[in-house]
Amino acid sequence: MANTPLMPKATAVWLVDNTALSFTQIASFCKLHPLEVKAIADGEAAQGIKGLDPILTGQLSREELERAQNDPNYQLKLHTSKVVVPESKRKGPRYTPVSRRQDRPNAILWLVRNHPELKDTQIIRLVGTTKPTIAAIRERTHWNSSNLTPSDPVTLGLCSQLELDIEVEKAAKNAPIRPETDYETLMPVDETTSEDAIAAAFTMDTSRPVKEEEEEFDADAVFAKLNSLKSSSRDEDEDDA
Repeated sequence: MANTPLMPKATAVWLVDNTALSFTQIASFCKLHPLEVKAIADGEAAQGIKGLDPILTGQLSREELERAQNDPNYQLKLHTSKVVVPESKRKGPRYTPVSRRQDRPNAILWLVRNHPELKDTQIIRLVGTTKPTIAAIRERTHWNSSNLTPSDPVTLGLCSQLELDIEVEKAAKNAPIRPETDYETLMPVDETTSEDAIAAAFTMDTSRPVKEEEEEFDADAVFAKLNSLKSSSRDEDEDDA
């Protein structure tokens, strides 16, 4: 905030150690609670924090400090810095150090092959590239396509493992559900070895039509045919005699 000094706790530590200001004056200047300032003075809070001199940083003048020490009711006024520090708002692709930029195509190839579910916008967030570059690597039209080697972007230092896991998880949640396949799959072992399955395997399929010759066997007709053949051969032998 504009009315809060830089590193308020470090500033409060310095004011407690080097001035005679009251806890209320320090709390009001550093935007802290008076009890928190008291805890700093008692050594119960801000342990290990090195004090920051607000005079050296240009946030407080020595005259202002002396006036406040002479008047316990006086409230310190923060001096605005003459140097305006712009707020950092990152837009567009992630910034990649120059030493790592040559590794981005290899990382993109790795992501395209190992995580095809990732969208282009997700790959851009991970490695800091552009959509035309991703499309060229997908379609093998990249100028250096023949020399690219898939490399894990985490190993290359282009992103963290946590960032990669988050993007992969998002892509998995948004991925469309694949339709069931038409081909039959193997049944589980407990189903194929059950008593019902074994009994069904030995049961005749009644849906297939069966011929009468396959269903019935006429033994009398067979024996009658054999007897007629024997009698005819006997008659032929008697005629020859």
